[in-house]
Amino acid sequence: MSDERIWAPWRLEFIKGGAPEPEELVGLPPGADPNCFLCRAVPEGDDHRRLVVERTDLAVTVLNRYPYNNGHLLVAPRRHVGRLDGLTEAEQLELVATITRMTGKLEALLDAEAFNVGVNLGVAAGAGLPGHLHWHIVPRWNGDTSFMPTIAGARVIPQSLDALWELMTGRGGA
Repeated sequence: MSDERIWAPWRLEFIKGGAPEPEELVGLPPGADPNCFLCRAVPEGDDHRRLVVERTDLAVTVLNRYPYNNGHLLVAPRRHVGRLDGLTEAEQLELVATITRMTGKLEALLDAEAFNVGVNLGVAAGAGLPGHLHWHIVPRWNGDTSFMPTIAGARVIPQSLDALWELMTGRGGA
């Protein structure tokens, strides 16, 4: 295997944990963490920039800025809560309903053949944002692993986040 480099300068913001813009802090709900990108997605605002696909009374769905596969979504409670036993019954029901709705939407819009759906509970389990629960919905297709992850250690995402956001929200340009 060669020692090729794939430049991804946009990842630096993720690694450094970029500071929120002042407008992102307007309307944060009580108990929200201003450094949490999921909390900052809760108030109405620039949904395209924040990659918000949907808000319900108790949940928010965003595109994963660093997707494992095309269509990778994050579904989270609107409230900043990091443990399953911290969710109310209403939040639990709303989160499952949202995950169900989003998998159906991805299946219809992207012709997804299957899904990985999961939550990482705690840092040791791989949670990159352990203080705010969120479920990953990763669409899958037969043969989607191709040779890139195996040989090159890279993934190919065939659609831009902008194009996916427009498709998921129905707010695409002409």
